[in-house]
Amino acid sequence: MDKELDWSNLSFGYLPTDYNVRCYYRNGKWGEIEVSSSDTINMHMAATALHYGQEIFEGLKAFRGKDGKIRIFRLEENAHRIADSAKGIRMAQIPEDLFREMVIKCVQLNARFVPPYGSGASLYIRPLEIGMTARIGVKPANEYLFIVMVSPVGPYFKEGFKPTNICIMREFDRVAPRGTGRWKVGGNYAASLEAGERAHELGYSAVL
Repeated sequence: MDKELDWSNLSFGYLPTDYNVRCYYRNGKWGEIEVSSSDTINMHMAATALHYGQEIFEGLKAFRGKDGKIRIFRLEENAHRIADSAKGIRMAQIPEDLFREMVIKCVQLNARFVPPYGSGASLYIRPLEIGMTARIGVKPANEYLFIVMVSPVGPYFKEGFKPTNICIMREFDRVAPRGTGRWKVGGNYAASLEAGERAHELGYSAVL
């Protein structure tokens, strides 16, 4: 266990860990699982992830129980959702068994970063898929990179599990009714940044 971390006072932010886990989709199939200690990736400047928004992700957590065992919350549900997101924006779908294997492997490799029971903190797991093919015309990629990275975090809201103030703003639309709103794509979050920052400036925790 990392003695330098103040587990009870972690923010919800990124802290580097030991490893991440990667897998490439090429020639119509997923390749071998790779373990990396690098926190960067090589990407073509014309990759579809950068130009046409072919980027999806998930967020789930691992907790250390009172018995010391590490448990991942709703892994299968996140596997189903990222596969649905991939299908929605014409990306290669990650098989559930591959998703499960990579998430568990990444947590195991970074087990020393799973906060102790009772600290109020958790190990946040961020699976991410991006389109890697260089495109100038608007067309889905045929190569993809799937990464699982982790970071120890505190509560999402600084209030923890106490009630928090939410701001309602009607002058912004986060997603179009028949657009990408049903999928967990990065563009939906880009659309929320301005409203979210305004809400924080006004003293609210989040915005609807």
